[in-house]
Amino acid sequence: MGARTKDVSGSAGSAEPASPGTFGLAPGGFRLPAETRLGRVRLQVADLTRSLAFYQEVLGLRAVERTASDAVLAADHDDAPLVELQERPGARAVPNRGALGLYHFAILVPDRASLGRFVLHLGEIGARAGAADHLVSESFYLQDPDNLGIEVYADRPRGTWRRTGRELMMATDPVDAAGLLKAAGDVPWTSMPRGTTIGHVHLHVGDLEQATSFYSEAMGFDRTVWHYPGAMFFAADGYHHHLGTNTWAGTGAAPAGPQDARLLEWTLNVPDESSVSTIAENLTAGGHTAELERGSGAGQELVARDPWGTQLRVQVQPTGTSAGR
Repeated sequence: MGARTKDVSGSAGSAEPASPGTFGLAPGGFRLPAETRLGRVRLQVADLTRSLAFYQEVLGLRAVERTASDAVLAADHDDAPLVELQERPGARAVPNRGALGLYHFAILVPDRASLGRFVLHLGEIGARAGAADHLVSESFYLQDPDNLGIEVYADRPRGTWRRTGRELMMATDPVDAAGLLKAAGDVPWTSMPRGTTIGHVHLHVGDLEQATSFYSEAMGFDRTVWHYPGAMFFAADGYHHHLGTNTWAGTGAAPAGPQDARLLEWTLNVPDESSVSTIAENLTAGGHTAELERGSGAGQELVARDPWGTQLRVQVQPTGTSAGR
């Protein structure tokens, strides 16, 4: 596979193993702790009943909380919240080219066999999905009823990751569908399996340099891929990416507004309150708005918005939840 792969990150030089500590560019100051992971994403949808049907029947998530206008979804036998749906009746569907804000959020399943079973499930129900082998992961792409983007993926073993210089190699290759279906074995798909997490979030932004200033220099993410056309990828703990940013919505794209189906908030879980405080201080020093508020558990949480208005919540990792990647 390596011989036929085109490295669309655009890095020069020969490929070498991407062992821990050999790739990525760290920010100049504060660096996010190794234990940093993603938490729930909160979405605004037009019709909660319609969206619940999709998220339960197609994605295999289950509702662990439900009100007339809100639902919290989790994986099977796992109460850690992954997706929260909030209804705004009549919210406008996402335009095909996208607005600044969500490009997609990504659901990370525990292993390749789980992804293979999910693919079999999609075929059985006739659901359409795009697919890509990114070298570090294998991914399938769907749109929910409001045209919000969703990725479902499994990571490749870290021993197979490669780099050129300090840049991790990522690509967009055809998926080995036959291999995935073989990996599924004889175990049928029943639901999104225990251990599933939010692996990353990918955002439309207006400018990659501004995104780097906000998410790397102020917040503390490492840069992992920076030559991918029109995109920049960020991570903590030597992961391939917890966050992707791109300018593919085009010049003059506007942020999603209150009347739109959109990402309301994504969540970053850090191991301690000192990390929350440091991120708040860095954002404030960089001229960004950062508000500390009392969280639902112990300690403070940080609520911030990137330069295009996408809201992020930084909190201490809730006890008893799956850490994921």
